[in-house]
Amino acid sequence: MIQPFAGEAARCHSAQQKWAFVPLRERLRCARLLRQLIAERADALALAVTQDVGRPASEVLATDILPTADACKFLEKQASRLLRPRRIPKSQRPLWLFGVRDTVHRRARGVVGIIGTWNYPIFLNAVQMVQALTAGNGVLWKPSELTPTLATALHQLFLDAGFPVDLLIRLPATREAGFELAEADVAHVVFTGSADVGRRLAKRLGERLVSSTLELSGCDAMIVAADADVPMAVKAAWWGVTLNHGQTCIALRRIFVARPVYRAFVEQLRVGASSQPEPLMMDVQATQAESLVKQALDSGALLLLPGLPPKAEADPPRFPPTFVIDARPDMALCRDAAFAPIAAVIPFDTLDEVVAAQSLSPYALGASIFSAGSDVIRELEGRLPTGMVCINDVLAPTAHPATPFGGNRDSGWGVTQGAEGLLEMTVPQVVSTRSGRFRPHYDNHPATADLLQGMLCWQHSARFGDRWRGFWKMVRAGMKMGGSTNSRESGDSKKP
Repeated sequence: MIQPFAGEAARCHSAQQKWAFVPLRERLRCARLLRQLIAERADALALAVTQDVGRPASEVLATDILPTADACKFLEKQASRLLRPRRIPKSQRPLWLFGVRDTVHRRARGVVGIIGTWNYPIFLNAVQMVQALTAGNGVLWKPSELTPTLATALHQLFLDAGFPVDLLIRLPATREAGFELAEADVAHVVFTGSADVGRRLAKRLGERLVSSTLELSGCDAMIVAADADVPMAVKAAWWGVTLNHGQTCIALRRIFVARPVYRAFVEQLRVGASSQPEPLMMDVQATQAESLVKQALDSGALLLLPGLPPKAEADPPRFPPTFVIDARPDMALCRDAAFAPIAAVIPFDTLDEVVAAQSLSPYALGASIFSAGSDVIRELEGRLPTGMVCINDVLAPTAHPATPFGGNRDSGWGVTQGAEGLLEMTVPQVVSTRSGRFRPHYDNHPATADLLQGMLCWQHSARFGDRWRGFWKMVRAGMKMGGSTNSRESGDSKKP
């Protein structure tokens, strides 16, 4: 069977084999020019996103353009250090490997398939691409079918920055192309999207033994402790639920509030609330939000703003920002991933109760803690299984260019961004060099067992006397083996 995108993959492989040997400083020159072009064309890029998905230009600048430029700058400053060969110190070398020098190289994977998303179409595409290219890979990029204007502008941006035309190939922006990419001749696939699609991709990639980075759905929790700055936590909750109209994988979906401040939090949240419907990209987002809210209300929860349950609107799809108070963590609203401006507000009494309730959702992407006390923060941060924990803030710190971003459990595996994200675009290769001619493992010498036992006792015995006896046993065995080897080599040299 002919693999999908065979021609594109062949061209990309050919370009990548040359690109991998281009000095890193030259690759980083392209990354620097890309950053400069992002700054020059910021207005045009923001307009393209606005035309495709309706986001305001100021929000695109803050959440897409500026973080992408900073990610390029991070690579310019840190990639040389991160990708340079790493010599293993002699102090870490086992005795039985005497004479061995090991160096760990970071090699490019080859051709990386990147399946892009639409909700942050610059940041969540460009950062992955520039990391892959900086590491020496080629890229087959499948942009979202919902961002055609931006895809064209972003692809041209990379080409104008000097990346070879066959090194970054844009594939058709169709839903089918993403699954076809999983069948293509690629070494690694990066996917940003829903957990359901991620499972299907992971299954097929696993069958083909192709590695992957999956950045999937979330159902993030915000924890407001009794000593929290309640007004600030209320502002954070509102922003964390409504940013990008709620179409964010790390948007807040569950807000756990300590009972002593629960009513104050709810009242302040109510003061700033709005019922103005938010535009969404797809009908299914609005209908799912309506269903989750209805189930919660039917199970005894209440609306923050009293009135009729909100309804999903169509043409275009819309749904109002909706906070459900007095919710329980076992409700579907608190367990399922959603892509709309909805959240549950849940009272709690103890931190153990919060940890147990948080684990009821299978998603573990991000979480946030609002507290003035270091004891509360210390107790919670290590018990949350999420890939990111924000203290007294939400969402924004996840775009830090020097930190990795990724989730656990149903939120996927692997990371993007930061040092770890760059290294994920490579594979380690160990080059081991041995000096001298002494190779005791080549010969079945009678003293080999004594040599190994002596090494073991000298290096690992608990008692000093055993270590000392082991040392001399090792020395005597080494002398026997060395003398025997020299005798054989001397005899061999006398042969005609």
